[in-house]
Amino acid sequence: MFSDPQFWVAVSFLLFVIAIFNPVKKILTSSLDSQINEIKNKIHESENIKNEAQNTLSELKARENEVEKELNSLKIDAENKISELKKLSSIKLTEQIEKRKLLAESKIDQLVRDTNTSIKNYITEATINATTNILKNNLSEEKKSELIKQSVNELNIVLKN
Repeated sequence: MFSDPQFWVAVSFLLFVIAIFNPVKKILTSSLDSQINEIKNKIHESENIKNEAQNTLSELKARENEVEKELNSLKIDAENKISELKKLSSIKLTEQIEKRKLLAESKIDQLVRDTNTSIKNYITEATINATTNILKNNLSEEKKSELIKQSVNELNIVLKN
């Protein structure tokens, strides 16, 4: 057995394996440990990114809710302003209609007064002309002078009072 070269090859191989086992074991374990640490770091980093994404998502949802509330508030404000503007425009329109109605009524009243004055003036002129014509044609010279004297006397009486 000690003289067999295969035995010595087996023993030397075994010694070689035992001699190399510790350094190879250390190299393999350190390599595996570093890979395990890298994987743990990546998992930790992934969890951090996941947490950040969830935080960002919750912030975005909160912001979305705030924006929806703001939009609803703006919508309500706009509707209120629109209704106020409708009321104001309705009131102003009613006031304008009333003003125009009053203006039209005053114009009509003025036209009636002007027409009545014109009619009175026309009647007065027609009456004076008719009276003048009747007096010219139907009165004698004596009666005319007597009427003139009487008119002057009445005028003096009225002027004295």
